[in-house]
Amino acid sequence: MTTELSPRRADGWTAAVRQRLGLGRLLPLGGAADGVWIAETAAASVLRAETDTPGAVLGTLRIGLSRGAAGRKDMTTSEPTPPPASPSSSGAPPVPPPGALPPGPLRIEADFRAAADRPLPGTAAALRAALVAAAAARLGLEVGEVDLRVTALLEEGAAAGDATHRDGGTSGDGGASPDRRPSDGGGASDDGDAPDQVMAPAAASPAAARAGGPAAEAATGVPGVVSLTRTLGSPVHTATDHIRVEVATAADHRALDVARSVRTAVAAATTGGLPVSVLVTDVVASPAGR
Repeated sequence: MTTELSPRRADGWTAAVRQRLGLGRLLPLGGAADGVWIAETAAASVLRAETDTPGAVLGTLRIGLSRGAAGRKDMTTSEPTPPPASPSSSGAPPVPPPGALPPGPLRIEADFRAAADRPLPGTAAALRAALVAAAAARLGLEVGEVDLRVTALLEEGAAAGDATHRDGGTSGDGGASPDRRPSDGGGASDDGDAPDQVMAPAAASPAAARAGGPAAEAATGVPGVVSLTRTLGSPVHTATDHIRVEVATAADHRALDVARSVRTAVAAATTGGLPVSVLVTDVVASPAGR
């Protein structure tokens, strides 16, 4: 038996699916006991903003498990293996978001255009170092591999940081990079290319946060939390065996540090000793006065 959805319900369901796909992969942030994940789109946008290497212009940028970690885990499983137990009153480990990658070292794959008047090995080494440093300092990602590919040479004297030279992040087959956020269209392809980010993660209003109970109020009070988001459902998802909180963090705070503080605050504000996991769906400019 089939049930026909109303146009409004169908449109809402389609938008929700496209928004979820637009996050890209859900990457482990920090170690196995941290219980924190970040959307690939959010991570890629931070790396692009923080990586300004003379003589190099980033193009497509993807983040996934390193080769060794990918060989041990299924990268697309909807029920990834939970990380080892972390301290909590229940002794249970944090539960990953649906479809999240398991904890482990990550691999950055990036295309870039290089200045013809600079030694290519030196440019690649500088770009690789900048990506690794930004991933650790700005986000808290554990990067084990960086694979770079030169796609073109820039004309002599071209400004690598010039916006007119920056690739939009499209892959060679037309698929969008995870840090692109076009206004419409897109979806995950069968070969694992990142889907288009069709819309920014929906932010929960302050009133909604208050209505979300002690967990939501505790999370919004953490320095560096710009807002709660609701990409996978409600901002605070409470199940019988775990709690999951979605947040957007401020760009001037390290995402992992903020998420750890959210876990601590939510665990202290709730009863039952349920393990808490945090999903960072976006990293944005901090509002004035925040």
